[in-house]
Amino acid sequence: MINVTVVKHGTENSMSLIRRFQKRVQGAGIIRKVKGSRYHERIKSKTKRRVSALRRIEKRDKTQEMERLGLIKEPTRHVRRST
Repeated sequence: MINVTVVKHGTENSMSLIRRFQKRVQGAGIIRKVKGSRYHERIKSKTKRRVSALRRIEKRDKTQEMERLGLIKEPTRHVRRST
C-alpha cells in the first residue's frame, strides 16, 4: 500500500491542494494499480479445487448412470457449421 500525503501550505487554497494530491496519486501509480486489480479474482485453494473436481466427477458419473439406465435422454451435441 502506498501512502500519499500532502500538507497545506500557508496561503494555498483548497483547489490547489486537491490538484497537488491528485498529481501525487497519479504519479505513484495508485489509480492504475487499482483499475488493474478491479476484476482480478484470487486463485482458489488446492482444497477448494479438489472438492470442486470431485463434485464434477460425481455429477458426471451420476448423469452417465442415469443415461445408461434410460432415465434421462442423452444430450444432443451441437455441431458447428463451417462458413
